[in-house]
Amino acid sequence: MVKNPLQAPFEASETATGHLTVLLNEAVDAWLSQANGLYVDGTFGRGGHSRLLLSRLGPEARLIGIDKDPQAIAEGQRLAQQDARFQIYQGSFTELSQALNQFAPGQRVDGLLMDLGVSSPQLDDPERGFSFLRDGPLDMRMNPAVGQSAAQWLAQASEEAMSDVFFHLGEERYARRIARALVAAREQAPILRTGQLAELVKAAHPRWEKNKHPATRVFQAIRIHINRELDDLDVLLSQALDHLAPQGRLVVISFHSLEDRRVKRFIRDETTAPVLPRHLPLPDQPFNARLRRLGKAIRPSAAEVAANPRARSAVMRVAEKIGD
Repeated sequence: MVKNPLQAPFEASETATGHLTVLLNEAVDAWLSQANGLYVDGTFGRGGHSRLLLSRLGPEARLIGIDKDPQAIAEGQRLAQQDARFQIYQGSFTELSQALNQFAPGQRVDGLLMDLGVSSPQLDDPERGFSFLRDGPLDMRMNPAVGQSAAQWLAQASEEAMSDVFFHLGEERYARRIARALVAAREQAPILRTGQLAELVKAAHPRWEKNKHPATRVFQAIRIHINRELDDLDVLLSQALDHLAPQGRLVVISFHSLEDRRVKRFIRDETTAPVLPRHLPLPDQPFNARLRRLGKAIRPSAAEVAANPRARSAVMRVAEKIGD
């Protein structure tokens, strides 16, 4: 079997917060194009990818981290104190333009990395409300100070709205049945805790997937909805090419099919001319591709998944900007 040239040998790397960075070497190998270039880590998290990139960059390089999470920002501020080449911006990665205007006005980016997963410190902290495995307040916001919490949404969403979210964002087969059960349950008592929600979904779910908690898809759907994850990804992709320098790299690590399909479609649309029906009277128009796909999709090795089971669903896609 021919190996993907971007697939690096697995070597576990744990941050100070206990987070294992997914596809660490593969992502940084793909991200790095110019030793003294300008780079953006659009989902800084706990800084695993950023730290490895900084170790490979030259003295004139710049790296900007972006994140919503206050804990990630605190970690980024510590890194900025240690390395003057790094700066951190608190906000959504949809604010890429604002971050660049603040730290590198008028400059193009040589590499943009997006790791779309939820970090282990977020999942493992019951107070953040992301996980059905640990009881805590039902929050799920990447920035707990902004927007509507999961509990607030569950308190007011209609049965139809819940069902649509569970079906479209969680690909939950029994979405309507679960939504109906949650509406009935909240009439008796507010749904305020992760453990409470997990038990309600578990009781309403008629068929459990092997080795998967029945609340998995519902929790995923609520988290995606609360944080506008797919909408934000579409916004970021729509502006990424305007900010990339020629030969600049776009590297995206997705963790579920909804994200990966969007990334795959975006790269395909920017690398391949659209297929038009032959009978339409349209003049031939030259198609100028703006991206070049680099290699095939990369998944974690068996060794990485064994060391970090949360990496098992990760998919990385890489593309390079063509021309200006």
